[in-house]
Amino acid sequence: MKKALKIIVSVIAWIILIFALILTILVFSADKNNGISCLFGYIPLTVESDSMSPTFSKDDLILDKEIDDVHNLQEGDVITFRTLIDGQRVNNTHRIIAVNKINGNISFTTKGDNNDVKDSLEVYPADIIGKWNGTKINGFGKVMNFLKTRTGFCICVIVPMGLFFLFELYKLIVVIVEIKRPAAAELDEEAIKRKAIEEYLAEQQQKTESNSENKSDEKDENNGE
Repeated sequence: MKKALKIIVSVIAWIILIFALILTILVFSADKNNGISCLFGYIPLTVESDSMSPTFSKDDLILDKEIDDVHNLQEGDVITFRTLIDGQRVNNTHRIIAVNKINGNISFTTKGDNNDVKDSLEVYPADIIGKWNGTKINGFGKVMNFLKTRTGFCICVIVPMGLFFLFELYKLIVVIVEIKRPAAAELDEEAIKRKAIEEYLAEQQQKTESNSENKSDEKDENNGE
């Protein structure tokens, strides 16, 4: 039972460590890529509005895939791109409703599934971040945003990694103690044997001395007669 419990605890500890490492990679990759996290070509993104509802909604977490060739994009694909909204540069995720090819150049007309009108600005290849691969986790975007904060990073990355290394240190100490314990037990056993031999020899010596004294007394009594 104890062995199974140790295995379970070790598995949980490694899962926590791997999760913390993945979060670390995502956070640092986001810092180096204009706030966009990327892991093995996959980009987790938090939905900021309901413009694509019911496909996905605000605060959902969606997963984009980096695009190798924008010419493979077609009508119906959902892409994430940089655009201007109310004078601010933001990331937006909408569906392609038209592919525009003029004089060898390509651009895309997009629209939110929940919007009545198309987007006012065309999307050009340099603006595209990735293509949605159909994966979404309802409401998990809030968690992702929290993990990118200093507090979230500390709670979900630094603390778990610290606990993991403390747990591994504890395991190392236990192993060292278990290695030393048999040696101590052998020493105790040797000491017990040595003491038993010494007691036996002392007892034999006492018996010998006692016999010698008895013989001496008998001899003296015989001489007296």
